Amino acid sequence: MITLPHRNSRAGRDGGWAAAGGRNLLLRIASAAVLAPIVVAAAYLGGWYFLVLCALAAAGILWEWTRLVAARSDPRILAPGWAALLAALVFAGFSEAGAATGTIAVGAALAGALGVIGPAGQCTQARRIWAAGGVVYAGIAFLGPALLRRDAELGFPAFLFLAATVWMTDICAYSVGRSIGGPLLCPRVSPNKTWAGAIGGLAGGVAGGTLVAYASGIGRLLPVGVIALVLSALAQAGDLLESAIKRHFGAKDTSRLIPGHGGLMDRLDGFLVAALAALLIGILHQGTDAPAHGLLVW
Repeated sequence: MITLPHRNSRAGRDGGWAAAGGRNLLLRIASAAVLAPIVVAAAYLGGWYFLVLCALAAAGILWEWTRLVAARSDPRILAPGWAALLAALVFAGFSEAGAATGTIAVGAALAGALGVIGPAGQCTQARRIWAAGGVVYAGIAFLGPALLRRDAELGFPAFLFLAATVWMTDICAYSVGRSIGGPLLCPRVSPNKTWAGAIGGLAGGVAGGTLVAYASGIGRLLPVGVIALVLSALAQAGDLLESAIKRHFGAKDTSRLIPGHGGLMDRLDGFLVAALAALLIGILHQGTDAPAHGLLVW
């Protein structure tokens, strides 16, 4: 029997896409409702609790990176990378920030040297760079939040400021982009991100970060708001960078660890870039001993 196309078939497809998007949104909300309290609780406790959480996230990011760039869990990249993260965890726990950073650099060099040989025996400079880059990327995911949080007085407010800025950027960019649509931000890299979403994300990030700073008793909110704006923009740039990497390797998600979000890289792409920037701003302002003060107190 020949079935003629129904005139509302496109509407049916659109409805199916809308339903799928709604299910994905519910998964994202459920995942965030479970993970966010765990992260905030660990950050509140600080110390080894938070360091271990950061190290586990970084180890997962390196695993996803390796599967992405090498098409498998390559132990020649994972072994030196995970060893470097473990050493960085120990050094950071004993307030040796310089040593923690150095171990990441050593791990990246070893991964670049050991992971340069491809599955078919080819040896390329590109593979060396991708292998070393994965350890650096994972190291940033650990060092940024871990070193920012170690300030006993303002470490927790600084982390909340960073988290609120990035989370509100993500939430508002997603909501405004879906609601308004309009011209695409960077269609070659990410076909779903719009200029409206980017602007909405900036507004949400500034509002979220400034509100946390105000609630934490920070006096001068104008410079803090400017920093939130910068971190929000960098978070969106980090999101685009990760999208470009995935597109380069023909992947949609880095893994399926987090329902509705994909992998840890998919969830933390913007956060780790913003965390590194927040740490550097704090260090440049008030030195390596007080990055949280340097970030928030002006």
